[in-house]
Amino acid sequence: MTAPSARIPAMDVLRGCAVMGILWMNIAAFALPEQAYFNPAAAGPLSRGDIAFWTVSFMAVDGKMRALFSMLFGASMLLLIDREEMAGRDGRRAQVMRAGWLFVFGLAHYLLLWWGDILMIYALVGLAALPFARRDPLSLVKWAFFFFLAHFLICAGFVGTLYAWGHAAAAGAPGHVGAGFANFIASLSDPDHPAIRSEYEIYRGGFAGIFLHHVALFGGQWLTTLPFVAFDTLGFMLLGMAMLKGGFLTGRWEAEQYWRTARHCFLIGLIPMAALAAWVISSRFAPLTALGSALAWSFPFRIPLAVGWAALILWLFTRHRGAALTARVAAAGRLALSNYLGSSLLMCAIFYGWGLGLFGHVPHHRLPLFVIAAWAMMLIWSPLWQRRFALGPAEWLWRSLARGQTQKIRNSD
Repeated sequence: MTAPSARIPAMDVLRGCAVMGILWMNIAAFALPEQAYFNPAAAGPLSRGDIAFWTVSFMAVDGKMRALFSMLFGASMLLLIDREEMAGRDGRRAQVMRAGWLFVFGLAHYLLLWWGDILMIYALVGLAALPFARRDPLSLVKWAFFFFLAHFLICAGFVGTLYAWGHAAAAGAPGHVGAGFANFIASLSDPDHPAIRSEYEIYRGGFAGIFLHHVALFGGQWLTTLPFVAFDTLGFMLLGMAMLKGGFLTGRWEAEQYWRTARHCFLIGLIPMAALAAWVISSRFAPLTALGSALAWSFPFRIPLAVGWAALILWLFTRHRGAALTARVAAAGRLALSNYLGSSLLMCAIFYGWGLGLFGHVPHHRLPLFVIAAWAMMLIWSPLWQRRFALGPAEWLWRSLARGQTQKIRNSD
């Protein structure tokens, strides 16, 4: 029987918090049309509770948990390479094999379940991060911010192009320009627009229709949106490598250092995020204001907030290492891939037509109930599984395929 490999408890706790936090942000994309992910008004009139849910998500969660997950992925790459090389194997080849199979997992996830998959992005961007693995922490931080800048310029340029389009339409450009812009804006905000109504029809329908829709999306939308997520993901992976080499992610810092870092990062990030949220709300969720804030203008503040979340979680970890809840969150983190895919399966079964068919029937302010229920399930099943097995089911399959052999996953008695 195979004993579990050495783990870093602090990183397991961070990973558990990240996979739980990602579900909070993704729940709107499971339950509502894709357009509502960026502009909640696309799903219909908003209550005060709906606006409160959006505000909390936008300020504290959107992009921050994915950033935390990306940092941990980058750090895990280094750990894998070191572990493989210490065992006399080629660490880089092992990472390439894992990335290849992770892409396959992500493609299956995308086509069979949910259009918001991040595994394919991690597989591709992880390969781009490999050449940076041996750099020193300062160099990694510099490269991370270079890619952050590239990401911001791409997103800001796209949003700026939309504003220019709108100004041209308002200034009396040829009819097709104005009509095209009006149709685009309606597709982002009008619940009765054909594009949004089509989302309801597809996801309230059967599995075959959803599958064919995802096949079509992969051939078009997924490829075109890749540049909007690749560079920030790469930046956070490199930042995670630097944070591992500096001892930050391993829980080696003093509790007070983590607390000071968290406090400073949240002060830097939350105030401008609150101003952006107020701007979007005061605009009555004007499409370009909501899209621009979600896609571009909030990005610079996601960086300190992602680091702040990591520091806050590690501060709590250093103070409550032996707590029962800490152990449960760590177990969820050790089964992060299984929990990520399992969350998608559960939510699709609840909201899609081939399941309970609740798509579009649950208002924003009630979505946290589904998230909290899923968190409870993660925190219950993960420790129970870990008592008997060294690896989660998805982790076991991924590692076995990457190594070309089936591994036993039961723990030693």
